[in-house]
Amino acid sequence: MSDALGGRTFITTRIDKLVNWARKNSLWPMPFGTACCAIELMSTLASRNDLSRFGAEAIRFTPRQCDLMIVAGRVAIKELPILKRIWDQMPEPKWCISMGACASSGGIFDTYTLVQGIDRFIPVDVYIPGCPPRPEAVIDAVIKIQKVVENDTWRNYKKELLEQRRQEKIFKGPMLPWQPK
Repeated sequence: MSDALGGRTFITTRIDKLVNWARKNSLWPMPFGTACCAIELMSTLASRNDLSRFGAEAIRFTPRQCDLMIVAGRVAIKELPILKRIWDQMPEPKWCISMGACASSGGIFDTYTLVQGIDRFIPVDVYIPGCPPRPEAVIDAVIKIQKVVENDTWRNYKKELLEQRRQEKIFKGPMLPWQPK
Protein backbone atom coordinates (compact mmCIF):
# COMPACT_ATOMS: atom_id res chain seq x y z
CA MET A 1 0.00 0.00 0.00
CA SER A 2 1.07 3.48 -0.65
CA ASP A 3 0.01 6.86 0.67
CA ALA A 4 0.18 8.22 -2.86
CA LEU A 5 -2.79 5.98 -3.74
CA GLY A 6 -4.80 7.03 -0.72
CA GLY A 7 -4.27 3.74 1.12
CA ARG A 8 -6.00 1.65 -1.58
CA THR A 9 -4.73 -1.77 -2.58
CA PHE A 10 -4.66 -2.88 -6.18
CA ILE A 11 -3.51 -5.89 -8.14
CA THR A 12 -1.88 -5.89 -11.53
CA THR A 13 -1.89 -8.83 -13.90
CA ARG A 14 -2.02 -9.69 -17.56
CA ILE A 15 -5.45 -10.44 -18.97
CA ASP A 16 -4.37 -13.79 -20.44
CA LYS A 17 -3.12 -14.92 -17.02
CA LEU A 18 -6.45 -13.96 -15.44
CA VAL A 19 -8.46 -15.74 -18.15
CA ASN A 20 -6.27 -18.85 -17.92
CA TRP A 21 -6.67 -18.89 -14.13
CA ALA A 22 -10.46 -18.85 -14.56
CA ARG A 23 -10.34 -21.56 -17.26
CA LYS A 24 -8.02 -23.73 -15.19
CA ASN A 25 -10.37 -23.73 -12.22
CA SER A 26 -13.57 -24.33 -14.18
CA LEU A 27 -12.96 -27.15 -16.65
CA TRP A 28 -16.10 -28.69 -18.16
CA PRO A 29 -15.35 -32.26 -19.23
CA MET A 30 -17.11 -34.01 -22.12
CA PRO A 31 -16.90 -37.75 -21.38
CA PHE A 32 -16.65 -40.16 -24.29
CA GLY A 33 -16.72 -43.40 -22.35
CA THR A 34 -17.14 -46.70 -24.14
CA ALA A 35 -15.73 -49.41 -21.86
CA CYS A 36 -14.34 -50.19 -18.42
CA CYS A 37 -12.41 -46.90 -18.34
CA ALA A 38 -15.75 -45.10 -18.28
CA ILE A 39 -16.63 -46.87 -15.02
CA GLU A 40 -13.36 -45.64 -13.49
CA LEU A 41 -14.16 -42.15 -14.75
CA MET A 42 -17.52 -42.35 -12.99
CA SER A 43 -15.85 -43.42 -9.75
CA THR A 44 -13.53 -40.41 -10.04
CA LEU A 45 -16.60 -38.19 -9.84
CA ALA A 46 -17.93 -40.00 -6.75
CA SER A 47 -17.50 -38.70 -3.22
CA ARG A 48 -14.49 -40.88 -2.40
CA ASN A 49 -12.24 -39.24 -5.01
CA ASP A 50 -14.24 -36.04 -5.61
CA LEU A 51 -13.04 -34.47 -8.83
CA SER A 52 -15.00 -31.35 -7.86
CA ARG A 53 -12.07 -30.30 -5.63
CA PHE A 54 -10.22 -29.52 -8.85
CA GLY A 55 -13.00 -27.59 -10.55
CA ALA A 56 -13.85 -30.27 -13.11
CA GLU A 57 -17.06 -31.78 -11.81
CA ALA A 58 -19.43 -30.06 -14.23
CA ILE A 59 -19.77 -32.98 -16.64
CA ARG A 60 -21.77 -31.88 -19.65
CA PHE A 61 -23.10 -34.10 -22.38
CA THR A 62 -23.32 -31.36 -24.96
CA PRO A 63 -20.09 -30.52 -26.76
CA ARG A 64 -20.88 -26.82 -27.14
CA GLN A 65 -20.50 -26.30 -23.38
CA CYS A 66 -17.34 -28.35 -22.86
CA ASP A 67 -13.67 -27.53 -23.09
CA LEU A 68 -12.11 -30.85 -22.01
CA MET A 69 -12.77 -34.15 -23.76
CA ILE A 70 -12.01 -37.34 -21.87
CA VAL A 71 -11.92 -40.36 -24.19
CA ALA A 72 -12.25 -43.36 -21.90
CA GLY A 73 -12.07 -46.79 -23.46
CA ARG A 74 -11.80 -48.36 -26.86
CA VAL A 75 -13.09 -46.50 -29.89
CA ALA A 76 -14.49 -48.47 -32.79
CA ILE A 77 -13.98 -47.30 -36.36
CA LYS A 78 -17.75 -46.76 -36.61
CA GLU A 79 -17.64 -44.47 -33.56
CA LEU A 80 -14.79 -42.37 -34.94
CA PRO A 81 -16.95 -39.98 -37.00
CA ILE A 82 -19.05 -39.30 -33.90
CA LEU A 83 -15.94 -38.65 -31.80
CA LYS A 84 -14.54 -36.35 -34.49
CA ARG A 85 -17.86 -34.46 -34.82
CA ILE A 86 -18.07 -33.96 -31.05
CA TRP A 87 -14.47 -32.71 -31.02
CA ASP A 88 -15.18 -30.30 -33.87
CA GLN A 89 -18.29 -28.95 -32.11
CA MET A 90 -16.40 -28.11 -28.94
CA PRO A 91 -15.44 -24.41 -28.76
CA GLU A 92 -11.83 -23.28 -28.71
CA PRO A 93 -9.72 -23.50 -26.63
CA LYS A 94 -10.18 -27.19 -25.91
CA TRP A 95 -8.10 -29.97 -24.46
CA CYS A 96 -8.17 -33.76 -24.62
CA ILE A 97 -7.30 -36.60 -22.23
CA SER A 98 -6.81 -40.11 -23.60
CA MET A 99 -7.75 -42.43 -20.77
CA GLY A 100 -6.47 -45.99 -20.70
CA ALA A 101 -4.49 -48.24 -22.99
CA CYS A 102 -7.33 -48.73 -25.49
CA ALA A 103 -7.88 -45.05 -26.23
CA SER A 104 -4.14 -44.35 -26.29
CA SER A 105 -2.90 -47.25 -28.41
CA GLY A 106 -5.68 -49.75 -29.04
CA GLY A 107 -4.67 -51.78 -26.00
CA ILE A 108 -4.92 -55.55 -26.37
CA PHE A 109 -7.44 -55.15 -29.19
CA ASP A 110 -5.22 -55.11 -32.28
CA THR A 111 -8.07 -55.57 -34.74
CA TYR A 112 -9.28 -53.78 -37.83
CA THR A 113 -12.48 -52.69 -36.08
CA LEU A 114 -10.84 -50.53 -33.40
CA VAL A 115 -8.88 -47.31 -33.65
CA GLN A 116 -5.25 -47.88 -32.64
CA GLY A 117 -4.90 -44.58 -30.78
CA ILE A 118 -7.15 -41.54 -30.96
CA ASP A 119 -4.17 -39.23 -31.37
CA ARG A 120 -4.22 -40.08 -35.07
CA PHE A 121 -7.49 -38.18 -35.40
CA ILE A 122 -7.65 -35.59 -32.63
CA PRO A 123 -4.79 -33.92 -30.74
CA VAL A 124 -4.27 -35.37 -27.26
CA ASP A 125 -2.77 -33.30 -24.45
CA VAL A 126 -2.45 -35.90 -21.67
CA TYR A 127 -2.31 -39.70 -21.82
CA ILE A 128 -3.37 -41.81 -18.83
CA PRO A 129 -1.75 -45.26 -18.81
CA GLY A 130 -3.41 -48.32 -17.37
CA CYS A 131 -6.09 -50.87 -18.08
CA PRO A 132 -8.22 -49.39 -16.59
CA PRO A 133 -6.44 -46.50 -14.89
CA ARG A 134 -7.24 -45.76 -11.28
CA PRO A 135 -9.19 -42.64 -10.28
CA GLU A 136 -6.03 -41.11 -8.84
CA ALA A 137 -4.50 -41.22 -12.33
CA VAL A 138 -7.51 -39.36 -13.72
CA ILE A 139 -7.13 -36.69 -11.05
CA ASP A 140 -3.42 -36.42 -11.88
CA ALA A 141 -4.30 -35.97 -15.57
CA VAL A 142 -6.75 -33.20 -14.71
CA ILE A 143 -4.03 -31.47 -12.70
CA LYS A 144 -1.68 -31.77 -15.70
CA ILE A 145 -4.37 -30.30 -17.96
CA GLN A 146 -4.75 -27.43 -15.48
CA LYS A 147 -1.02 -26.75 -15.84
CA VAL A 148 -1.38 -26.78 -19.63
CA VAL A 149 -4.33 -24.38 -19.41
CA GLU A 150 -2.47 -22.11 -17.02
CA ASN A 151 0.45 -21.76 -19.44
CA ASP A 152 -1.72 -21.47 -22.57
CA THR A 153 -1.42 -18.42 -24.80
CA TRP A 154 -4.04 -16.62 -26.83
CA ARG A 155 -2.93 -18.06 -30.13
CA ASN A 156 -4.44 -21.38 -31.04
CA TYR A 157 -1.48 -23.71 -31.22
CA LYS A 158 -3.58 -26.88 -31.53
CA LYS A 159 -4.93 -25.94 -34.95
CA GLU A 160 -1.39 -25.21 -36.06
CA LEU A 161 -0.19 -28.54 -34.64
CA LEU A 162 -3.01 -30.48 -36.32
CA GLU A 163 -2.35 -28.77 -39.64
CA GLN A 164 1.36 -29.52 -39.29
CA ARG A 165 0.60 -33.18 -38.57
CA ARG A 166 -1.64 -33.36 -41.65
CA GLN A 167 1.02 -31.80 -43.85
CA GLU A 168 3.72 -34.11 -42.54
CA LYS A 169 1.37 -37.08 -42.94
CA ILE A 170 2.01 -38.24 -39.39
CA PHE A 171 -1.47 -39.77 -39.36
CA LYS A 172 -0.81 -43.46 -39.74
CA GLY A 173 -3.10 -46.22 -40.82
CA PRO A 174 -5.55 -46.42 -43.68
CA MET A 175 -7.14 -43.26 -45.02
CA LEU A 176 -10.74 -43.49 -43.90
CA PRO A 177 -13.55 -41.94 -45.97
CA TRP A 178 -14.19 -39.21 -43.41
CA GLN A 179 -10.52 -38.53 -42.64
CA PRO A 180 -9.22 -35.26 -44.15
CA LYS A 181 -6.67 -35.70 -46.89
